[in-house]
Amino acid sequence: MRVEIYHASKYGNGEKVIAYLQGLLMVRGHQADHRHVRDAKPKEIPVADLYVFCAPTRLGKPIGKMRRFLKKARLPEGAKYALVATHGEPVPDKKTGKMPTQEEIEKFQQNLPTMEAILKEKGAVKVAEAKVYVKNTMKGPLADGWERTVEEFAAKLL
Repeated sequence: MRVEIYHASKYGNGEKVIAYLQGLLMVRGHQADHRHVRDAKPKEIPVADLYVFCAPTRLGKPIGKMRRFLKKARLPEGAKYALVATHGEPVPDKKTGKMPTQEEIEKFQQNLPTMEAILKEKGAVKVAEAKVYVKNTMKGPLADGWERTVEEFAAKLL
């Protein structure tokens, strides 16, 4: 299987996730290439069996570079895709000490639905999605257990 992977990592967390995913796919005999969206031309995306897009979350949505890339991307009709979003790990409110509710968390995790809506408009078909959490700040490090999350994601792709 040929997999094209695109990411828009700002602090390197997404790139680390994607590099790990690429290694998992290649060990299983698949061809997998990854690149940052700044180094790719959205209208010249190579033909692949699967496309993976990974973006960090900014103000609840995917970083602007990824949104623009996806809007301009030329994918074959019915192309299969998978999504990865990096999110800040939910933390207690500084004033009250309470953890955010599921509804509050979802309000600030619109990354995956936003990317999915753009790709659905293009006639692409979603295969899988994953959320990978980042500790403390947007800069990271990745939260404990991120490798297992990526391994489970890779298994869904295969």
